[in-house]
Amino acid sequence: MSIQIPRGTQDILPGEVEKWQFVEDTAKEICRTYQYKEIRTPIFEHTELFQKGVGDTTDIVQKEMYTFEDRGGRSLTLRPEGTASVVRSFTQHKMFGQPNQPVKLFYNGPMFRYERPQAGRFRQFVQFGVEALGSEDPALDAEVISLAMALYKKLGLKSLKLVINSLGDKESRISHRTALINHFQPRIEEFCSDCQNRLEKNPLRILDCKKDREHELMKSAPSILDYLNSESKAYFDKVLLYLKELGIEYEIDPTLVRGLDYYNHTAFEIMSNAEGFGAITTLCGGGRYNGLVQEMGGPETPGIGFGLSIERLLAALEAENIELPYENPVDCFIVALGEEAKHKAVVLLQQLRQRSFSADMDYLDRKMKAQFKAADRVHAKYVAILGEDELQKGIINLKNMETGEQQELAISDFVQQFIQLCK
Repeated sequence: MSIQIPRGTQDILPGEVEKWQFVEDTAKEICRTYQYKEIRTPIFEHTELFQKGVGDTTDIVQKEMYTFEDRGGRSLTLRPEGTASVVRSFTQHKMFGQPNQPVKLFYNGPMFRYERPQAGRFRQFVQFGVEALGSEDPALDAEVISLAMALYKKLGLKSLKLVINSLGDKESRISHRTALINHFQPRIEEFCSDCQNRLEKNPLRILDCKKDREHELMKSAPSILDYLNSESKAYFDKVLLYLKELGIEYEIDPTLVRGLDYYNHTAFEIMSNAEGFGAITTLCGGGRYNGLVQEMGGPETPGIGFGLSIERLLAALEAENIELPYENPVDCFIVALGEEAKHKAVVLLQQLRQRSFSADMDYLDRKMKAQFKAADRVHAKYVAILGEDELQKGIINLKNMETGEQQELAISDFVQQFIQLCK
């Protein structure tokens, strides 16, 4: 019996992986223009990190984490998201003491969640995200949102919608929490067991429930916007003003709470309105988390960030019929005919590659016609033909595959002449 790939995972094969590379390279280039530096953290961390950093009442911690004991009896978890690990690293390495603040970071790598696989959602998925730590300026909130929008637009997406909300500061959230408990308490038995558990622990999470989203009490639940104190309202107004000045359209949704416990003030999601994209429209989610560094044992440090799924980004590109310009043609394909010609071709290939040209040849000893077909399949710009006659004359025939023009070059000077042709 052949061994198959685990459920909820995928192989990304040549022909498809180039799309991933193009998207990831574009994301890195956008981060360079915004001055965000790459950080790489372990794929697994101590389980306590996510219990504290993501929140005990979240679905991620309660239902979706891949947790195991190592041989030393330590509880470890494959990372389900990126922010907690980045904040742990920021705190552990005392990056809050660096002279340049805020510290602006980006990451890209696999995450793991045990959930039902569906279109665009996997148990192992790749998340790209940014985190900016050390400033409580609402202009930074707008910058983080604009970076995400810039990436999507750079890749050609047009059917986008930014949804934004404020969760307020601690005082505002306490007032809203009391109102939510009073609202749901009389009929909480009508809700799922998760919501019943959340009522006292974190009633805000009830608003994020997928099972009971159509319940009438959801629609009439107290809005956080009605409980924002003057400082929180002023902060939110400034974020919205900066977005307007940047020309970024948005829609305020008072029910948007995000799925993680560490958010406060700004919370946002970017969605795809593309026809046929699917029922789950969220592409990216993020927000501000001003208490998370403290929770990790560091000093009081504000932060804001977002995370997005590369899989869902690629699905959105497909829904909008956007073709990525990711072709990687071969500069020179050598057609070698005969054993002696093959030996010479191997040397010429190495010389071309040492000068950073993409070069290849046939390794199946096929006839000339089959080798030319192979060159066509890899979109070779030039084909160099080397057989017994060419070896005797000390030449190599070089064909421009776009124009059909063919010329004879001396084998001894082939690489230097090829360099000149490609300038």
